[in-house]
Amino acid sequence: MPHDTPLISTIVGGIVLAFIFGAFAHRLRMPPLVGYLIAGVLVGPHTPGYVADQNLAPELAEIGVILLMFGVGLHFSLKDLLSVRGIAVPGAIVQIAFATLLGWGLGAFMGWSTGGSLVFGLALSVASTVVLLKALQERRLVETERGRIAVGWLIVEDLAMVLALVLIPAAASIGGEGHAPVEPLSAALSSLVDLDLGIGGMIAMTLVKVALFVALMLVFGRKLIPWTMHRIAHTGSRELFRLGVLAIALGVAFGAAKLFGVSLALGAFFAGMVLAESELSHRAAQESLPLRDAFAVLFFVSVGMLFDPNILIDKPLPILATIFIIVIGKSVAAFLIVLAFKKPLGTALTISASLGQIGEFSFILAALGVELGLLPEEGRDLILAGAIISIILNPLLFFLCDRVRPLLDGAKREDVVADPAPAEDAIAAQEEMPPEDDEAHPTALSGHAILVGYGRVGSIVGQNLKSSATPFLVIEDSDKRIGELKAQGIETLSGNAVMRETLDLANLSGARSIAIAIPNAFEACRIAEQARSVNPSILIVARAHSDAEVDELKQYGADTVIMGEREIALGMVDRLAQVHHESVPYEDGHGPDTIMPTDDPPPERE
Repeated sequence: MPHDTPLISTIVGGIVLAFIFGAFAHRLRMPPLVGYLIAGVLVGPHTPGYVADQNLAPELAEIGVILLMFGVGLHFSLKDLLSVRGIAVPGAIVQIAFATLLGWGLGAFMGWSTGGSLVFGLALSVASTVVLLKALQERRLVETERGRIAVGWLIVEDLAMVLALVLIPAAASIGGEGHAPVEPLSAALSSLVDLDLGIGGMIAMTLVKVALFVALMLVFGRKLIPWTMHRIAHTGSRELFRLGVLAIALGVAFGAAKLFGVSLALGAFFAGMVLAESELSHRAAQESLPLRDAFAVLFFVSVGMLFDPNILIDKPLPILATIFIIVIGKSVAAFLIVLAFKKPLGTALTISASLGQIGEFSFILAALGVELGLLPEEGRDLILAGAIISIILNPLLFFLCDRVRPLLDGAKREDVVADPAPAEDAIAAQEEMPPEDDEAHPTALSGHAILVGYGRVGSIVGQNLKSSATPFLVIEDSDKRIGELKAQGIETLSGNAVMRETLDLANLSGARSIAIAIPNAFEACRIAEQARSVNPSILIVARAHSDAEVDELKQYGADTVIMGEREIALGMVDRLAQVHHESVPYEDGHGPDTIMPTDDPPPERE
């Protein structure tokens, strides 16, 4: 067996070092992705020691991008995408134009050619898919209005970059600044009809191919992909189902890139969005999650491998100017654009923070510019340095936005109070102000129950609390569920219960009990730990899927942990006992085949 295995050594080295430095960064209360980037720098060619394969690492990272966008598509319907087109399309176009103009100005100041400056500006204008989605997922914002706008914005940027990747080689060839083959379909048509279609023909062919791909996915994919997954699910093989999910995600992405010229990320997004219309979408998301996270880590490692730390010493001022364009220029532009569309302040701050970084498309553009002779290698190094530093600064940008928002809200309220207009006018002005989409206020409840999560388990718990007139509130992060809860008159807090601020708004210290109904045991443990530290006498009830999760939750402070599989088995045993041993049946009121709890609590079971 050969010992020269660059694929294995790259994966092992990247993941092991990412784990070590990610855990170290988490220990220092920093985002783990900072540790992933440092791990990439250490296995890169610019530092001594082991050097990972620089060709394999970006390709492995691209798999992470595909799976990540596929997962986003699973939670993003076509209706959601169309609902934000009014702000995502013009907003992304204006922001790309503004950032490109700033980058072109910096390139011209440094003496680069016009083509190289434009490539540099375009590379600074597009945000990283992985970083943006990671930030939204950590804050449970993907399914909110802000998350939908950010993802829609990202899709428009991807489409713009796909078009740019087609036009840049042609522009370089026509302008005499470089040489590259033109778009293949337009070249074939030109030779067939003996007519030079030029840049206009290339743009038209690109738009036709993208439109053809979208049409095929919406017309045939919406039927074929869910039908295929249902057939696989009926086999009863979890292994085949997981393999089918990966085959669809990777196959559609690769086919879209090769046949239609769309990006891999965009193809995977549409595959996930089509599958989202099936009831198997939740299961598909769960099956692809482990690989999604693993390969997303390799993306950050591959970015770190490209970074040369010496540029921080050699080019400090150009780097500062590049960082200013990415973090300040883009963010301010996005903030003003969102406000111009009369969106809430919280939405504007979230979008501006999400877009204050660059990533994978920037590297592709930089590599293409250098290959065509448009962009000097100095420009590529500046783009890489800007990407690394902006990714590290992005969590800080979110933190600052969270701190600035209350100050801006206070200033807006002071303006309303200082207005000498009559009281009726002031009230009318307040009514006309757009409400914040996630404004949270502390609860007035005391001696109440806190319900974390309102899914299949939480909804049953909540309805029983409501029917028994028990005062309670729900902590939920899904906009759809929050709307349903408020329509029922149930007090709801929007946010992630892992965050201490959310639990403080729920008056954790004054609550009598907390029911943690979310399936994620890791987050449930953190919630239980915080609840026990704030309120030592509170009753903590949680759910689990294994004996190990039961032990872990109890270790972190849970009083009672219900394991679903065990309760299902006990329910089946009780039902069988009714037939074989003539035991007293449950009074469920739901027919002979459904077991529901009675008014009297069942005896405790070990």
